[in-house]
Amino acid sequence: MTDPSATAPPDPGASPRRRGRRSGGADTRAGLLAAARAEFADRGFDGATVRRIAERAGVDPAMVNHWFGGKEKLFLAALDLPVDPGRIRRMVLDGPADRVGERIVRGFLTVWDTGGGAPMAAVLRSVAGHDIAARMLREFVGGAILRPVTRAHSPDRPDERGALVGSQLIGLGMMRYVVRLEPLASAPREDVVAAVGPTVQRYLTGNLGSTNPEE
Repeated sequence: MTDPSATAPPDPGASPRRRGRRSGGADTRAGLLAAARAEFADRGFDGATVRRIAERAGVDPAMVNHWFGGKEKLFLAALDLPVDPGRIRRMVLDGPADRVGERIVRGFLTVWDTGGGAPMAAVLRSVAGHDIAARMLREFVGGAILRPVTRAHSPDRPDERGALVGSQLIGLGMMRYVVRLEPLASAPREDVVAAVGPTVQRYLTGNLGSTNPEE
């Protein structure tokens, strides 16, 4: 199990100390991870940039792509997330709009079930005890995964719909992998997809009710 202290970002005020340009060795990777945790904590996923992270680490921005392949994968490494957002987006967006709820639940469960759910359980335990890590994860899931889905499929109120889907997925992850509530914890993946998918579908494309109390 991942040690929560290893995945949580450091105090945002404790910026990594600049030591000049690093070599291309393993210390560069470690320096980028430390800088990324601090930068993501300071600015969030959307506000952090590859250039600023590299400057904070004292390396050339090209080292981010060399070691991690871009900002998304650097974030995953910094927070130790067992998620490939590109893979999930492809799984979710490729198919009819009226089945997107099923696809998003199936996509997350496919990732989470890797290793018996232990990597996801470690992440959820970590973010539950660290406000900064929780905010980073929230912004990342909302921006990198759910926002493209709501833009493609939701008729209105995309931020609200994305938040509702996120609450459903995180709650599902907590109950299945951390609390291990039965029979959910041992239920076959497709049974969970069939049960939860329609709820996620309604959050994404259905009627959420009026926001005007006079209507």
